Amino acid sequence: MSEPKARADRIQLLNPWLYHWSVLDDRIGDYRSDAYAVLTSDGKVLIDPLPLAEEALAEIGKVAAICLTGGQHQRSAWRYRKALGVPVYVPEGAVDLEEEPDESYRDGDSLPGGFKAIQVHGLGNSFALLMETEGGSGALFCGDLLVRDTDGPFQLLPDEYLDDPALARESAHRLAQLQVEILCPAHGVPCLIGCGQAIQKALEGKSDQ
Repeated sequence: MSEPKARADRIQLLNPWLYHWSVLDDRIGDYRSDAYAVLTSDGKVLIDPLPLAEEALAEIGKVAAICLTGGQHQRSAWRYRKALGVPVYVPEGAVDLEEEPDESYRDGDSLPGGFKAIQVHGLGNSFALLMETEGGSGALFCGDLLVRDTDGPFQLLPDEYLDDPALARESAHRLAQLQVEILCPAHGVPCLIGCGQAIQKALEGKSDQ
C-alpha cells in the first residue's frame, strides 16, 4: 500500500523520549493514522512512520531503525530507509510488501532499542511493540488492535476487521496485564497514563475514560 498523500508539518514531543505525529489518511477514508519516534539507548527508532515535512523530520534527528507493527503499516518506511540509510524491521511472513525488509522478527524477539515483539492473535500478522524503561513506566505500541477517536475511549478494532474476535480479545487482555503506562495506537491519540486501565475499559466496552 502506497504512502498517504498528506504529510505532517510538525511533530509533538510527548515526553523526553517519545515523539508523535499524525495525518488524515486518504487510503482509509481520511481516517486518522498515527506514528512515533522513540529515543532509545540504540538511537531513535521510528514506529510505523508516516510522511513528515523535511523540517519536522530534521527535528527528530539521527534515526537508527524503522520498526513496523505489521505489513499493513509500510507507510513511509521504504522512502525513509533510502533517505536515512537505516534498516526496516517487519514481522516474519508479512505479505504484500512493496520492498524486502532488512530484518524479519517473530513473537518474543528483541528489536532495536530494546523493544519486545508481542504477537497480536486474531488480527492477521500483527504485533504490539513493548518498550520498558527503568522507571517502570514504558510504552506499548499496539498497532491496529486498539483505536481511538480524538481523545475519547479506546476501542478494540471492530469485529469485521478481525480474523478472530475472540483471539483478539485474548491478546488485548494479555497486553492489559503489562506494567506500562503509555499506550500508542496506530490510529488515535496516545494515552500517557494508565495503559492497562485503558485497555481493560476497551475490553469491558466502557466509555468513561
